[in-house]
Amino acid sequence: MKAKINVTKTFLPSQEEYQSILKRAWDTGWMTNRGVLVKELELKLKEFLGVSNIIAMTNGTLPIQIAIKGLGLKGEIITTPFTYVATTAAIVWESCTPVFVDIHPTYLTIDETKIEAAITSETSAILATHVYGNPCHVEEIDRIARKYDLKVIYDAAHCFGVKYKGESIFNYGDVSTCSFHATKLFHTGEGGALFCKSEYYDQFFQHHNFGHEGPEAFYGLGINAKMSELQAAMGLVVLPYMSEIMDRRKRVINLYQECLGGSNIDMFHIRDKAIWNYAYFPVMFESVKKLLEVKQTLEINNIYPRRYFFPTMDTLPYLRQSSCYIARDVSRRILCLPLHDKLTESDILRITSLIV
Repeated sequence: MKAKINVTKTFLPSQEEYQSILKRAWDTGWMTNRGVLVKELELKLKEFLGVSNIIAMTNGTLPIQIAIKGLGLKGEIITTPFTYVATTAAIVWESCTPVFVDIHPTYLTIDETKIEAAITSETSAILATHVYGNPCHVEEIDRIARKYDLKVIYDAAHCFGVKYKGESIFNYGDVSTCSFHATKLFHTGEGGALFCKSEYYDQFFQHHNFGHEGPEAFYGLGINAKMSELQAAMGLVVLPYMSEIMDRRKRVINLYQECLGGSNIDMFHIRDKAIWNYAYFPVMFESVKKLLEVKQTLEINNIYPRRYFFPTMDTLPYLRQSSCYIARDVSRRILCLPLHDKLTESDILRITSLIV
């Protein structure tokens, strides 16, 4: 049997590179509580991404929860059903109610034309996901938020390196969050970050550090969301490779598009004026039946794509059902093909030959 191809593959530097950076923490014995490596990673990420305020955290879900708590959100939060469960679960976990709005059939992000109709007297915020690194219609969402005095949080878990109109996508909204999970484009093994406007930084920082004001006093309520030095060391060694990784992934996607061109498969549409990061390669089939046939064929041949995002969040058993028909239809027919920087031309030809 030919070699196994998974939907993604974690980029790993040499162990020597990782150990050389980690040794700095080892020599001091400072493994957590915002050591020198976490602080250095934050500074380098600011420079690389073009952002002003960042708080590195131990995973990508806690930043969403801290954003909801820190902004004092109550009642209803308008959100998308086409996302990973962490987005929706964070809303429920913080005792708010998700109100689902259907997605745009082309860009797959929340349909901004349907948001206003979902706003009620109980609405406190919009929590939208930049799907597969594709930006939402941030200008229209901002207009709506200002009109109704709502906060805006972007789940930008897939968006490391994405720009919109020449600016980091993390600079839009009141808060943006990102995942640094091992399956992501940039990773710290496990980790994440919160990006925010300056007016919110101090409060979010306190929330992620137990609410501490020095070692013997407290500003207020907080939890432990701090990134460790072990995680930061991984980020510091991965970051210098990011341009090379994205270039390789771009070549892989270009070959996918060439091989699948002319077929009945609908490929991903990036919003105008966005600079994408090549984080995922989703394709949409004409029917659920066709998707399942292709998925089975690939798996028989030791190739493992992934149905991101199926099922939609409005079908979760602990939530009330909604009528987001476009999202449900898309989620049944969309499949993310294997994508990572080590895929070869022969790998792509092997995968696509089993699809078309």
